[in-house]
Amino acid sequence: MGGLVFLFSFVISLLFITDKTPILILAVVVTLCYALLGFIDDFRKVVRKTSLGLRAREKLIGQFVFSVLFCVILLYYGHSTAVSIPFTSLQVDFGWTYPILVMIMIAGFSNAVNLTDGVDGLAGGTSIIAFGALLLLASSQGFSDMAGFCGALCGAVLGFLIFNLHPAKVFMGDVGSLALGAALAAAAILIKAEFYLLIIGGVFVLETLSVMLQVAFFKTTGRRILLMSPLHHHFEMKGWSEWKVSGSFWGLGLVLALIGVWAYLQ
Repeated sequence: MGGLVFLFSFVISLLFITDKTPILILAVVVTLCYALLGFIDDFRKVVRKTSLGLRAREKLIGQFVFSVLFCVILLYYGHSTAVSIPFTSLQVDFGWTYPILVMIMIAGFSNAVNLTDGVDGLAGGTSIIAFGALLLLASSQGFSDMAGFCGALCGAVLGFLIFNLHPAKVFMGDVGSLALGAALAAAAILIKAEFYLLIIGGVFVLETLSVMLQVAFFKTTGRRILLMSPLHHHFEMKGWSEWKVSGSFWGLGLVLALIGVWAYLQ
């Protein structure tokens, strides 16, 4: 439950560094809602002293409910349903399907960061990079409130990361990873960088795809593509140290984040 530490410092920081606008409050609320879901999952594991927390169905229902509430409030404030396509000048208006996109993004990235949290420092380091990139995008478009949101998370997670590096003394748990994923998606949605997050958060996308491909390939052929999934475990099985895995994924995350920032600012 180490995620409680950086979530606490994140919220306290926001009280002092930025204006309390409706979109900032919305981003904070959805982040804390997902943190609550993760807390319940972690708490059950602690009480039962097993790896069993919330059932997958229970967790998905919770994620669906919170993302629906986020969508309703978002559209109430007149949020645009048009989405920019990276590397082009095109914008596609998703219309009534936009809420579906939003729900997939929030639930998807929440689970993606959760999957990535399997090696000391990996999820924390890649999250800092992604939030740093979103901070630049928010600042460039005048979203000072969301820049403060991303900056507060960068600082809070950086403080946590010092104690989460290998050998880790504290672990974020689901309360941290689910919250970070939801916060990434919410920030990207609110600054109109929906599809750019797929690039900036490319490490999380790759981790998720590795699980999906592994499961699909095994069910159809009875064989595995990777030695183990998610992707970071594959490299561990090949003999990479936790430092090498985390460092390599941070490097990849930084390159993807720079590409995403460049594409957004074109």
